[in-house]
Amino acid sequence: MSLTDEHWRIPYGVADFIKLRQGHEYYVDKTHYLPLLEQAGRFLFLIRPRRFGKSLLQSVMECYYDAGWAERFDELFADTWIHQRPTTEKGQYLCLRFDFSAVSSTPAEVRESFEAHTRILLLDFLDRHAERIPASSADAIMSEPTLARRLERLISESRKLGLSLYLFIDEYDNFANNLLVNAGREAYRELTHSSGFFRDFFALLKEAVGRTGSGLARLFITGVSPITLDDVTSGFNIGTNISLEPEFNALLGFTHAELERLFTDFGQDFSAHRAIIDEWYNGYHFHKARREPVVNSDMALYYLRALVRRNEPPDDLIDHNVRIDYGKLRHLVQIDRQLADREAVPASAGADAARLNGNFSRLRRIIETGEEVAAIQTSFPAEGLLRPDTFVSLLYYLGLLSFAGEREGRPLLRIPNRTVRQLLYGYLRDAYDEVGVFRPSTYEIADRLNKMAYRGEWEGFFDYLAEEIARQAGVRDFLQGEKMIQGFLLAWLNLSPYFQVFSEAEQAGGFVDLYLAPFYFRYPDMRHAYLIELKYLSRAEDSPARRAQLLEAGRAQLRRHAGDARVQSPLGEATLHPILLLYSGWELIHREAVATPEDPPEIQVVG
Repeated sequence: MSLTDEHWRIPYGVADFIKLRQGHEYYVDKTHYLPLLEQAGRFLFLIRPRRFGKSLLQSVMECYYDAGWAERFDELFADTWIHQRPTTEKGQYLCLRFDFSAVSSTPAEVRESFEAHTRILLLDFLDRHAERIPASSADAIMSEPTLARRLERLISESRKLGLSLYLFIDEYDNFANNLLVNAGREAYRELTHSSGFFRDFFALLKEAVGRTGSGLARLFITGVSPITLDDVTSGFNIGTNISLEPEFNALLGFTHAELERLFTDFGQDFSAHRAIIDEWYNGYHFHKARREPVVNSDMALYYLRALVRRNEPPDDLIDHNVRIDYGKLRHLVQIDRQLADREAVPASAGADAARLNGNFSRLRRIIETGEEVAAIQTSFPAEGLLRPDTFVSLLYYLGLLSFAGEREGRPLLRIPNRTVRQLLYGYLRDAYDEVGVFRPSTYEIADRLNKMAYRGEWEGFFDYLAEEIARQAGVRDFLQGEKMIQGFLLAWLNLSPYFQVFSEAEQAGGFVDLYLAPFYFRYPDMRHAYLIELKYLSRAEDSPARRAQLLEAGRAQLRRHAGDARVQSPLGEATLHPILLLYSGWELIHREAVATPEDPPEIQVVG
C-alpha cells in the first residue's frame, strides 16, 4: 500500500485487521497469498514462531471471507493486491475464530476457561449472523453442554440452512503447551489423551472435515509446534500441513523488498539500516531451498517505531516482549527434568547434571556450535521430546533454528540471527541459576565487562568467573572440554551489550576461538577489542611440558590472526588485545596478553 498523508501509524503489536484499517495503521500487504491458500487445500495447518503475524493473518482472512464483512470490502481492502483481484470465495462464509491463547493453563481452571472463552465467541458469532442463522437454530446450538457439541450442532445447522462455515483456530497449542511445562506430563496427558475435552474437540473436527456435505467448508489452524495436534489427533490427519511448503516461506514476516517499501513510506532509508536488521532480525527460512530470507516482522516494526519516533534505533535492539516470549524456552528444561526417568544419567554425573540432562545438554551443544544437522519432523508427540531429532525439530518450529543449506545430503540448521543467539545465551545463564549450578553476581560481571569495553581492563572478568567456578563446585561437571568452556564463557560474555561476540564457528573456522569486536552501532565511543585464544588440558594430560607447548601454539595463533581482515575490518579505532587463556579441566591456570608485531616488545603475563 502507499501513504496518502503523513499520519499513518506503525502497526507494532496490532493483530486486529479492523482496528488496523480504522486506526490508520500501515499494512504490509500479504493478500496476494489468499488465492494460494485457497488452492493449498480446504483444511490447513500452519506453524510459525511467535511474533511473526499469525493472528493478523487470520484476522485479514476472517475479514475477507466472512459474509458479515462483505459490505465493507472496499473500505477494508482498498489499495491491497486482492482488492483488484478478488476470488470467487470472497464473502462466501460464516467465519468463526477462536484464539486459545486466552484460555487459562491452570489445571483446575483450564476446562471452565476453555468452555467460557469459546462460548462467548460463539455467542458473538451468532449475534453477528442473526440474519442468516434463525433464533431457533441459535438456541439449539447454545443449549448443547460443551463446545464440541455446540460446534457439532452449528455444523449441522449450517448444512441445513445451506451455509458454509470457515473455522479459524489461532494459538491452538498455547494453553496445552503451557500446561505441559507448568503442570507436568500427567495434566497434559489428561487434556490431550483418552477422554480429555480437548481431544474430544479435535475428534469432532476430524469427523466434520470428512463428513459428506458437512457445513464445515474450511479450517485454518495456526500454532508454534505440532506437538499438541499430534497428541490430540495421533498425527495431523485432518488436513494439509503447509508449514514447510516453499510458496508460503514469506507468508509471514517481511522480505527485503517489503521492508524497503515500508521504510521508504515512513521517510527512512532502509539501506542505512539493512546490515543491522539482517544481523539481528533476519535469517529465517521456512523451506530447505532457502529462496528468500525472512525478517521477523515484530522485531522490524519495533526497530522502525523507534527510528520514526526519535530518529535513531531503539536503545535495546531486542524487544522486551520478544525476550518474554523466548524466555519460555526455559520450560524445555523443565520438560527435560519431568521426563528424566526415560533417559539414563551417567553414574559419574552429579545431582545437578542429572537435573540438567537431555534437552539442556543438546541445546548447549547447539549454542556452542551454532548449528545442527537434522531432518525436520512434521509430526511428533510430547512423549518424544527427549529424542534428539524431535527436540531439534521443536527448536526449529520455535524459531531458534532455521534452514541453512545441506550437509552430506541432510538439512543444515543454524541459529538465524544475533537476537536469537543472545536470548539463547540468556537461557543458559537462567538454566544454570534455576537449578543452583552456578549463580555469580550479574552486577559484578556487567561491571567488569564495562571496564573491558571502556578501560581495556580485561583481567577482572576472567578472574571473577574463575573465582566463582572454584567457589561453586556444581558447575564443574559442565566444564569438561574446550568447547564446553568456550560456550560457558560465551554465555557470560553475551551478558554485555558492548561487544559483537564472534566464535570460531561463526567465522567459518581457521580462526581464533573468540573475537569481541566493538559494537560501534550502539557504542561509538568504545576503544577496546579482544581476540581470545582458549587452550584446554584435561587433568590427566596436564604437565609443564604440555602447558608450554599449548601456550606457544596459542601465542603463534594470536599473532597470526591479529592482522586478519575479519579482525581489522570491524576494529576501527579500537585497541586490539590478544588474550591467551589456558584451562586445566575447569580451572583457569594461565592468562596472558600477547604482544603482536605492532606492539611494544614486552608481554603481560599473569598466571
